[in-house]
Amino acid sequence: MSVVFCGICPHPPVAVPEVGRRESEEVQKTREALLELGRRLKKSSAETVVIISPHAPIFHGLIGLNGEPVLSGDLASFGACEVKFQVDNDPALVREIKNQAAALGLSAMELTGELAGQYDFSLRLDHGVTVPLYFLQQAGVNLPLVHVSMALDVAERLYLFGLAVRKAAELTGRRAALLASGDLSHCLTRLAPAGYNPKGAEFDRKLARLLAVPDVQGIMQMDDFLVQEAAECGYRSILMMLGALDGLEVEAEVLSYEGPFGVGYLVASFIPGPANPERSLLKKIEAGRQARLERRRAAESFLVRVARETVEEQLNLRPQSKDRFVPEEFDKKAGVFVSIKKHGSLRGCIGTIEPAGRNIVEEVVKNAVSAAFHDPRFKPVRREELEDLEFSVDVLQPPEPVSGLNELDPQKYGVIVRSGRRSGLLLPNLEGIDSAGEQVEIARRKAGIGPEEPVALERFEVVRYY
Repeated sequence: MSVVFCGICPHPPVAVPEVGRRESEEVQKTREALLELGRRLKKSSAETVVIISPHAPIFHGLIGLNGEPVLSGDLASFGACEVKFQVDNDPALVREIKNQAAALGLSAMELTGELAGQYDFSLRLDHGVTVPLYFLQQAGVNLPLVHVSMALDVAERLYLFGLAVRKAAELTGRRAALLASGDLSHCLTRLAPAGYNPKGAEFDRKLARLLAVPDVQGIMQMDDFLVQEAAECGYRSILMMLGALDGLEVEAEVLSYEGPFGVGYLVASFIPGPANPERSLLKKIEAGRQARLERRRAAESFLVRVARETVEEQLNLRPQSKDRFVPEEFDKKAGVFVSIKKHGSLRGCIGTIEPAGRNIVEEVVKNAVSAAFHDPRFKPVRREELEDLEFSVDVLQPPEPVSGLNELDPQKYGVIVRSGRRSGLLLPNLEGIDSAGEQVEIARRKAGIGPEEPVALERFEVVRYY
């Protein structure tokens, strides 16, 4: 079997009569469309429903799959304690989705009660699931449920998740329905939750038009600025769902759209048809990824190439270099930090304040190995993720003492905080670090120096290589 039905469902709690009371009549079109979506899903003879929610525990570059055997939730936080849900999970499908996601190079994890306790998140069904589920059950849909967390990742990788669900359904023999839960813009009017922004309505109109076709490539290539300005919570869920339709004819219909509270609510159904290779984006995605990789490799600096090739050597992807060439400009000692990012998120960063090698190249080699394989905050880099990694190298200039925060600038200078034998360092120009006080506070924590302990401050500049 396979994915036999797909849909987009908004999740306004006010649409549930027990929550919205009279106000639920303001979203009558949405309520009727959600019931119609449920009827169509039931007609598809689906055996399991998979719902992707933007209000489940969210991770950078990681898709969460709820591993609880029985999934429970309610609408108590919206004033309707009596509206409760308890549905069976589909453990076999969860496991196979995880396996197929990994086969496509995605990171997916089964979220257990132990993890929830350790990292302080809830595995109860969120309103991104319970609101659509209310209308599905009203339409007679009572099926096992797979609860999926939307992920923060690039469009191409989100799209691949839908394909993983399709392959998992095929391998487990399931007839699965895949639903993307999400509202569109939250800034359609001046009273909207995110205030008013004309880009919100522009985003909603464009997305609705593209979904009606459906023009999947057009949806994936929507302008990042427009998406951000729209203050939406459904775009990524939709991308994840659309991957299940790759290479298929699709009967698409937007069942309703309205925005009475300044938030866009769109309901749509997608019925998969026969195969049509011309509708597959996989080759285009791979070609685009390869082109970006080649551009990045062609533009990388000498030191970044040394860092990357060192990691490749450790993964046995190239022969060990016995005698590295050292350009004259790097034939000197300096502290060096090697940073590794994956899809914009930190994957490893290790460096030395005082140089240990004979030259900068040796320092890069040593710290590249440490950043990739020995940063205690991360698991060691794996061979299959290497193409997704971006390296940068910071060569530290000699530090100089400063008397106070007024001589620091987190955009220009890094900082070293010292107290006795303890020292902490923070590089300059780091995302999210906007003040000297914050910079010093983080450096203190890294060194294990208390906020009230006296410290000596030093500042330094770096030459950053990409």
